Order: sequence, then C-alpha cells, then structure tokens
Amino acid sequence: MMSSKNTSSLDLVEHSIDRIKTIDRSGPTLRSVLEVNPDARRLAKQLDADRKRGDALGPLHGEPVLVKDNIATVDRMQTTAGSLALIGAKAPRDAHVVHRLRSAGALILGKANLSEWSNFRGANSSSGWSARGGQCRNAHVLDRTPSGSSSGSAAAVAAGLVRFAVGTETDGSIVSPASCNGIVGFKPTLGAVSRDGIIPIAASQDTAGPMTRSVEDSAWLLAGMVGADVHDAATKGQKIAAADLIALAKTLQAGKRSSALKGLRIGVARNLAGYHRGVDALFEQALKDLARAGAVLVEASIPNADKLGPTEVEVLLYELKHGMAAYLREFAANLKFRSLDDLIAFNARTPEELAVFGQERFEKAAAKGALTDAAYRKALATNRRLSRTQGIDAALKQHDVALFVAPTTSPAALIDQVNGHRPSGSASSPAAVAGYPHLTVPMGAVNHLPVGLSFFGPAWSDLLVLQAGAAYEQRTGHLIKPRFLKTLPIKA
Repeated sequence: MMSSKNTSSLDLVEHSIDRIKTIDRSGPTLRSVLEVNPDARRLAKQLDADRKRGDALGPLHGEPVLVKDNIATVDRMQTTAGSLALIGAKAPRDAHVVHRLRSAGALILGKANLSEWSNFRGANSSSGWSARGGQCRNAHVLDRTPSGSSSGSAAAVAAGLVRFAVGTETDGSIVSPASCNGIVGFKPTLGAVSRDGIIPIAASQDTAGPMTRSVEDSAWLLAGMVGADVHDAATKGQKIAAADLIALAKTLQAGKRSSALKGLRIGVARNLAGYHRGVDALFEQALKDLARAGAVLVEASIPNADKLGPTEVEVLLYELKHGMAAYLREFAANLKFRSLDDLIAFNARTPEELAVFGQERFEKAAAKGALTDAAYRKALATNRRLSRTQGIDAALKQHDVALFVAPTTSPAALIDQVNGHRPSGSASSPAAVAGYPHLTVPMGAVNHLPVGLSFFGPAWSDLLVLQAGAAYEQRTGHLIKPRFLKTLPIKA
C-alpha cells in the first residue's frame, strides 16, 4: 500500500498512536505500551520522503515496530526492563537488533511493557506487571494474564496496536504470551539474532524474536533482525539468510498455497501435552489438520524433557549475575548500579518495586560465584546433554523426523498478584534450553482463551519451522480478533 501511495509511514504511525490512546491508555486499558517514541512522526515523514526519492528502501521501510523494554535504543525513549532503577540510563549505542531494524527501514514506534526484569526477579511474579508500566492485560479477556515476559509485545499485536513487535525469550517468554494472546511468536536459534544491548537473564538461552499476527509478518520482521554482530560471538555461526526469509514472506504475501507439510515427517511430542482437556482436544484436531496437509506424523516424545528444571535454573542464576553486571557497565554507565547487589538494594528501599512480588531470584543469583565455578560448568553441560544430545537430537535421530509439534501452553489463568502466574503445562523448555528454534501459531481457543500449536526442531532449522507453521496456518486460520471481554462467566 505504501508502494502504491495508498498509505504512508506517517498514516501507519498515526493509526497506531490513535489505537494506543483509545485501547491501551483508555477503553480496555491494556497497558501494553510503556511509551511512544516522541520522534515517531518526524521519523515517519523522513521515511516517506526517502521512499518518494527511492532511497535505500529496506524490507521494512516505513513500518512501525514496537520493541520490548529490555532492548536498548539510542533515542529519547527509556530502556529499563520495566524497573524504576534504570530510568535515565544512557545507552552508548542501539542494541544490534535495533540497528538491524533501522537499517531495514523500520521505525521504532515505542517500548512495550513486560514482566519486570523478564520475569526473573521474584519467585511469585505476576506476568505482565512492572513497576514502570503496571499490570498489562490479556487482549482477549482482561482479567486473564497476558503471560510473560514479552507480555506487552503480545497484547499490543493481538489488539492491532501494531503489526510488528519484538519480544525476547529465555524460556517461554515469546511463545507463551504469543499463545495466550492468540498470535504468532517465533524464538529463533540462539545466535541468529544478536544478544548485544539486550538486558540479559542468561547468555546460553536469551534471544530476541518476532511477535506478529501471521507467519508471513514474522518472516518479514525476522529478515530485518538476523545478522552477524562483532559484539556477539554466537552470531559468527549465522546460518539464516535474510533473503530466504524475504522469499518466504513474499510467497505467503502472494497467497500461494504452501506444500511444506507434504511428506514432512513430524514428531508428535505427546509428553509435552496432557495437562488440559480443552487444549488436548484442539491438539488432536491440529494433528488431523497436519495429516490432511500431507504430514507424516510419528509418535516421538522428547526424552528428558522433565529433567531440565533444576540445572536450567542453576545456569540462569549464574549467568544473570555475570550478564547483568556486564550490561550495567556498558549500557547504564551513567548510573550508579554496577551489580545485582546494587539493584537489590535499590528495590529494598523503593516500595513501588516490591509492591507485587519480591526479588528472591535476584538474591539467589547475587550469591552465586563466577562462571568458572565447577557447579556452573557442570549444570551447563548437563543442560546441553539433556536438551540436545539426549533430548531433541536423540528423538530426531531415533524417529527419523524433521521437527516436532506440541501444544504451546495452557489457556491464560486469572491475573494473580499474590501467588503469581504458573502455567499448568508448556512446551517451551526443550527448545529454550537447547537454543533451538520454536514457533507458536494459533491453534484455536478454549472458552474465548486462545492457545497455540508449537513447531520446534534442531539448530538452524528456523526456515523449515516457519514454512511448516505457515502451511498449518494457511489451512486452519485460527487467528481470533480480541473482544476485550472483562471476564468469563462462571457456570453455576
């Protein structure tokens, strides 16, 4: 539409700002957007002028993109992870993913609310709550959790505030809120997108990824995000080409019927299901839809998926201590915080920070030693063995499959600022711990609450995972327009 002059970047920005005012700040009051870029209109006018001259038109030229508030930007917006502690931090440069997006022509429209510190500060956190932004709400049923930690990115996309949003995931923080808000979320292979300039939890699992209403849009957005970065060694093994993602997006844009599922051997990870009757019913229907599209379904549970928890948490605690100090040193050098201990002290003297949940995980992480500790090295090795060689990789080889499917997670629970949010089941951990790609696509709804179907596979199978998810999406079309229900009726 922009190419044919039927709309402009400025039109898109005005439309998003209007919806943010009427839906996010008032009306349903989702609280999904922390702030709008004060320079958005000026940037849109510049991008429109560039388009008119035919200058440097990237694949996302003029498109407004919302980014999670743990991704550094050098502009008049904040980067805080939802915490009051980091207000005023001066980043020395854009996070590499933001640099890539700007180079692709994207306009960074604003910062999305999130579960503060990406849901890893306290043990009973309320997903979607931050001291800076308050409680984000599910776009479909307002008293239900948006899930986390990329809560605002998911709710904003579901509500049509933006077409594109960027989330981040350590374990479930893209795919879970995407599932609960009824959108597409994609966690790429670790190293596909640079971790530079992103407030960390754990370097061995953290990655940014697209959150959109279609696989096509995820392919467009990911094309603007991937790329090698001198600041992140993991990206040196880059095996995803932006050109391939653009080709996929153009094919889907043209409405061509995908044959990606025909003859594709897919493992049914049934040990990641079975926790909710309604979700299981939708999953069984999804399997029938996949089979009708030509997929060869093979029962193929993921070994050791139930053994990842203890060592995963140990690794996350160690890496948080190290990674947070490094981030603060470089991206918040103008502030006085240099360690988790400094942040813990700030929270303890700031009532607003601990109003909903505590900081037990920060305290446990601060007590850990260096990354040279034998306990850390053993836990990391165990993670990689159980999730990769004795997990996903073993199941791939044993069952001769290309990827796996499972329900993404349970329907959204009620917002609970006392006990916190704990899903009854999730498929996120095997791919998250392994660092492998994971896509969720809308699978239907349980009593107005959306749930997703997960596709995940081995390292660097990102394109195949997206192709398979797109083929399923084409044949089922389970995207649901939010109704912003206040609550669900309780049956007598």
